[in-house]
Amino acid sequence: MTYMRKSMYDVVVVGGGAAGMFAAITAGNRGKQVLLLEKNDRMGKKLAITGKGRCNVTNACSPEEVLKNVPRNSRFLYSSVYGFSPEQVMDFFKAQGCSLKIERGNRVFPISDRSGDIISALEQAMSKAGVQRRKEKVKALLLLDGSVAGVKTEQGIIICKQVILCTGGVSYPLTGSDGDGYAFAKALGHTVTPLLPSLVPMTSQSKLCPSLQGLSLKNVSLSIVDKASGKEVYSDFGEMMFTHFGMTGPMILSASAHIPDAP
Repeated sequence: MTYMRKSMYDVVVVGGGAAGMFAAITAGNRGKQVLLLEKNDRMGKKLAITGKGRCNVTNACSPEEVLKNVPRNSRFLYSSVYGFSPEQVMDFFKAQGCSLKIERGNRVFPISDRSGDIISALEQAMSKAGVQRRKEKVKALLLLDGSVAGVKTEQGIIICKQVILCTGGVSYPLTGSDGDGYAFAKALGHTVTPLLPSLVPMTSQSKLCPSLQGLSLKNVSLSIVDKASGKEVYSDFGEMMFTHFGMTGPMILSASAHIPDAP
């Protein structure tokens, strides 16, 4: 049964991943009445599996170093990285009582090696900011006179002044990143550019990978070569793992962002 929610929110955040939780915390700390909607049973489902379950929070480096290592359109991230630097990210989690450590390559992890501690820190910060949370799947955004006026969920309609879409991409549907945010944006008249993979595992037709499934390698080198030109487009040294479909791991994920014109 569809019904009208009488509650009026300043902000509805769609998606309870890292971006959604941070957006909700920021809005709540600015005195806004915030509701975060997440369709999964728990918040931060993708965070929970990041970094083999350890969660690579950030890198202990300057904003300049971050942007230098973004392979495509780094200027887009300029205001975000300088507005909330890696150092500030680390300070945020430490303030929530989540101790961090720095490993090889300046990678930052919770000292417990548990991604759940990062999720708990974000949930704690949301509670402090007065953010309300519900398990609810959004079906569409609602407009009134050309402005967002609410969201339609499977349970009904929620009225609000602003909506923040934090639905993720299309890289991991099982975690909730199934592309529904792009559909919402298109329905409002936004243009969605062609989608390209980045920071994703690689698939392989070779029978070798399934036979090596589960094998993790450390301190190995990797080179990606363009078949047409024979030119090396990316190289790295680090960790990787074979899967039933191909390869994954920190080094593979990084390499995927550097492959040009990936289908």
